[in-house]
Amino acid sequence: MVSQIHELTGLELAAAVRKGEASPSEVVEHTLERAERLDPSIGAFVTLTPDLAREQAAEAELLLGRARSGDELPPFLGVPCPVKDLAMVAGVPFRSGSAALGDFVAPADDGVVTLLRQAGTLMVGKTNTPEFGLPPYTEPDIAPPARTPWDLSRSAGGSSGGSAAAVAAGIAPVAHGSDGGGSIRIPASACGLVGLKPTRGRVSPGPYRPEGAGLATNGVLTRDVRDTAALLDVLSHHWPGDLHVLAPPRTTFLDACEREPGPLRIGLLTTPVISAGAPVDDACLGAAVRTARLLEDLGHRVEPAAVPFEAERWDSFESIWSVLALSAPIPPEHEPLLLPLTRWLREKGRSVSGIEFASALGLIQTTTREAAATWAAYDVILSPTLAQLPAPVGSQRDDADPAGDFARQMAFTPWTSVWNLTGWPAISLPLEWAYGDRGILPVGVMLGGMHGAEETLLSLAAQLEAARPWRDRRPSTW
Repeated sequence: MVSQIHELTGLELAAAVRKGEASPSEVVEHTLERAERLDPSIGAFVTLTPDLAREQAAEAELLLGRARSGDELPPFLGVPCPVKDLAMVAGVPFRSGSAALGDFVAPADDGVVTLLRQAGTLMVGKTNTPEFGLPPYTEPDIAPPARTPWDLSRSAGGSSGGSAAAVAAGIAPVAHGSDGGGSIRIPASACGLVGLKPTRGRVSPGPYRPEGAGLATNGVLTRDVRDTAALLDVLSHHWPGDLHVLAPPRTTFLDACEREPGPLRIGLLTTPVISAGAPVDDACLGAAVRTARLLEDLGHRVEPAAVPFEAERWDSFESIWSVLALSAPIPPEHEPLLLPLTRWLREKGRSVSGIEFASALGLIQTTTREAAATWAAYDVILSPTLAQLPAPVGSQRDDADPAGDFARQMAFTPWTSVWNLTGWPAISLPLEWAYGDRGILPVGVMLGGMHGAEETLLSLAAQLEAARPWRDRRPSTW
């Protein structure tokens, strides 16, 4: 059984632990061995936490010994789940991909980390992220770049690139991520994984972090839809004082995967939204079109969807993004340690006045209303996740021209941040594959839903997974 641990999904591994087919200690040792062997080539981790993981495994074994039935056990007991280094884990270095934070050690667990602990997961390490999670590639100065295990010359995407690389390489079955402009869905596409950005407020940033502009949310990267759904059940917990509180699912999000979605009306969106005229690779466009045909075969109605707003409206996102970059608490003497892109964004943030920031927030709300009106006839919007295949490492980061770097980021991701602006849920699925220089590459397809529509998305995603399964596709690094 030990040799097969990395073949299992999170739910399957949890079931194996309950049955005694693998002990949490065996799982930890297997995971750490794979991390130490594979990570030098993929750049998934910035910190491994073997002592913490072994301590949690020992606690899990005590819990297994005391439980009278499996029903009393946490749902992911004994399942490794590394945490992206934009979330605090008590007693573990917290650097957010930046040299400017030095050797800061987190004083407490962030809320999502608390929930993952309560669910029984094992914290095996902190995963790689770009500086403050700002760009859609993971190439910080403090760690090697995160690479997609499908082609080690190409990026794992960002900003949850390290988490995606760890899951795609078979180090961990699931990993924590976060998404402020596509940062779960982008690496999901680049690494052949499932990546859901929940509705704004579905996963609370509490109890220590404020909601802020509401662009970013926590989530996970997984290999299958059911793990994503089950972990959303874990993370959709509200803390006192939350600004956004959503109604819970009818039963559970995992149950939604077992329900037929029924015939849906789906809008196919292939025109870039935030970067008008951005080139779209034929493989990315073809993936969305072929998925539309599959959806029609499954009984859904698919028709072209209009772009919901003019590309210039996205400037409100850019203004808020630059202010968010400026809000990182960096001592003035550490400012030179920041990357050129971060310094450029922070300088733009300094030029945004209070009234301009307030106007940008208002414009986001107006834009959301326009999107709701434009897409009122649809249950789901289908699009490519990315405009291009996974990018070669080093091809996107440009320290000499951060403005050009940012423009290329927009062209690479012309659909993902729309769902951060609206706050609505969206999921990337590894439904398609293309041939690159070194073999096949995953191509993500994105489904977006209306406010609070995770159940619909998960039900439809599970239906697509059954119709066009991807589980047996694994990179050679596996």
